Amino acid sequence: MKATQRIDERGENVSLDRNINYEVTLKTITNSQRTSALAETAMTINALGTRILRYGLALVIGWIGLMKFTGYEAHGIQPLVGHRPLMAWMYHFLSVRQFSDGLGVVEVAIAVLIALRPWSAKASALGSALAVPMFLTTLSFLFSTPGWEPSLGGFPALSALPGQFLLKDVVLLGAAIWSLGESITYLVPSDTQIN
Repeated sequence: MKATQRIDERGENVSLDRNINYEVTLKTITNSQRTSALAETAMTINALGTRILRYGLALVIGWIGLMKFTGYEAHGIQPLVGHRPLMAWMYHFLSVRQFSDGLGVVEVAIAVLIALRPWSAKASALGSALAVPMFLTTLSFLFSTPGWEPSLGGFPALSALPGQFLLKDVVLLGAAIWSLGESITYLVPSDTQIN
């Protein structure tokens, strides 16, 4: 069977032979199926990452918050708070344990609010919004607390404590900002969402 030749609008030669068109269609379907499978895999990975990021954030904040109820943690944060002029004044009317316990209550509450996302996007947005200044405050300890390793020449060499311990909060801050944005996005009516 002789193929019929046709020139498309771009000036390219397009065959009207059924066998050739079938092969092109088959290749398109196969590539489409691969793309579809890849898209499904990507969506599954994204959903898993979303859950791990949100509930990992809640777990870390909650766990650290619960540790604040121990004497070990209360005395562990004392030098950090004591070197921070905006917070050290609290030790004038609160004991080390009272301050730590109060901080623990706040952190556990933030963790619970973030974890409530399947039931309340507003609660999750509130918890995430509260986590952002909490992590910014913690990161500010890098500049108010001796955290540079003098044996390595000081800045930018971080000491194990508190320097490296505090630096992880950059990632936690990013997770809190993401969680806040995702929760707020869910609250926006679907007809006004940007895709």
